[in-house]
Amino acid sequence: MTRQNKHGKIGAFGLAAALGVALASSVAPGALAQTMEAALARAYTGNPTLNAQRAAVRVTNENVPQALSGYRPRITASADIGASITDANIPGAGTSTSRLGPRGGGVQIDQNIFDGGKTRNSVGQAESQVLGARATLRNTEQNVLLDAATSYMNVLRDTAILTLNRNNVEVLEEQLRQTRDRFQVGEVTRTDVAQAEARLSQSQSQAILAESNLKTSIARYRQNVGAEPKQLAPGRPVENLLPKSLPAALQGALTAHPAIIASLHGVDAAELQVKVSEADLYPVLGVRGLVQQRYDTSTFGDNRTSASVVGTLTIPIYEGGQVYSRTRQAKETAGQRRIEVDTQRDTVRAAVVSAWGGLEAAKAQIVAAQAQVQAAETALSGVREEAKVGQRTTLDVLNAQQELVSARSTLVTAQRDRVVASYSVLSAIGRLSATTLRLNTQVYDERKHYDQVKGLLWGTQTPDGR
Repeated sequence: MTRQNKHGKIGAFGLAAALGVALASSVAPGALAQTMEAALARAYTGNPTLNAQRAAVRVTNENVPQALSGYRPRITASADIGASITDANIPGAGTSTSRLGPRGGGVQIDQNIFDGGKTRNSVGQAESQVLGARATLRNTEQNVLLDAATSYMNVLRDTAILTLNRNNVEVLEEQLRQTRDRFQVGEVTRTDVAQAEARLSQSQSQAILAESNLKTSIARYRQNVGAEPKQLAPGRPVENLLPKSLPAALQGALTAHPAIIASLHGVDAAELQVKVSEADLYPVLGVRGLVQQRYDTSTFGDNRTSASVVGTLTIPIYEGGQVYSRTRQAKETAGQRRIEVDTQRDTVRAAVVSAWGGLEAAKAQIVAAQAQVQAAETALSGVREEAKVGQRTTLDVLNAQQELVSARSTLVTAQRDRVVASYSVLSAIGRLSATTLRLNTQVYDERKHYDQVKGLLWGTQTPDGR
């Protein structure tokens, strides 16, 4: 509960406290306040959306060893066994029957020598896909952290507004009691009592709505952070991490935003796919080695061992038009990816301008709201004193009280908007990350899994043991 003076006014200390606490029912006795940084660290390690994207990066990493397999030999073993019966009727020699069990086995090795650059370009494409997946992961990290920060501040804002509305209910209840007492002695009319009752009912309704909004914000917090909000410390803006001007912010965003970087890697992968498709039109040169052991090939005891090394050359002549169509399709896809880069740049530019404007507006709103609160407090105090000597009506007092509550709510919202806007700007320029915020958590290393699987030659077990 915030501090309240005899006129029902909440001072600056009380307003700050209202912004920095959560529901009293959710605070454990003696519990330490949870900070914004701790909430973001929890979201960074446990958010399912972010963890799913990390898994997507690990999936993409496997494209590299698959592409590299085109440089390596293919080794196959084969075996066969059968039975044959031959009846021969040879004039002058009579009839003969032979029963054989022909069988054998062998090992074949195929080594690619030249495939029109298909393997080389496939490896390059896989590497671009990995880099694009990492950039997408960083962008997802930004979105998750921004959602967590927004949820954190929403809980603070709605808690403070609920506290203000509950305080207002208490003040109006006292106002109604005093009005009824004055009615009993004939100082005011029944109309004054009805006005006080109506305004109390309105404030009770607003308190119920504020409580509902807080429950919604708590649910969003649980979704984004992964835990119930306990005792939230006041959030602070991250303006010290932002560029000094809007042009500098735009320059940094258009250069290093992970969404743009992911789109550029998408262009590289699409252009390499054109070369991969075209490779199917080129000759394929390889070497095949074969070792075989045969038993009872033509007669009983006819055992043979053979070995051969053969150079193979396959020249495609006509594939029914399929390869040509795939190549044209890949070129169109590459063109689409280049257009998407321009679209992404426009999206990022608009996001930076919007977030920067939101931050500047929030700063101005705080200054105006602080002045509004001070003026409303002064006005309420004056109206109350004037009402005591009959110069103001009960309705005037009620209106002044409502204006003060509204001004305080506006200030709380502006304070929340400033913090969220600062995180939005940091996200819009592509720098909202656990590393930038120096969160107290282990930073996920997307290169570790890549290094583990890139050179694997065999084995179905993943690096984490599955």
